[in-house]
Amino acid sequence: MIPRGVEHLPIAKEEVHVMLIDPKSTLNTGNIVNEKTIEKLDWI
Repeated sequence: MIPRGVEHLPIAKEEVHVMLIDPKSTLNTGNIVNEKTIEKLDWI
């Protein structure tokens, strides 16, 4: 977790995997709704 106001440089020497956790209301395409938008999310 990066604290607010801290500049960071996300670089890895090897392959990494990241899991982002966003609120349910966050669309995968941001403010744009198009053919790539997923409105019904998978529940994990």
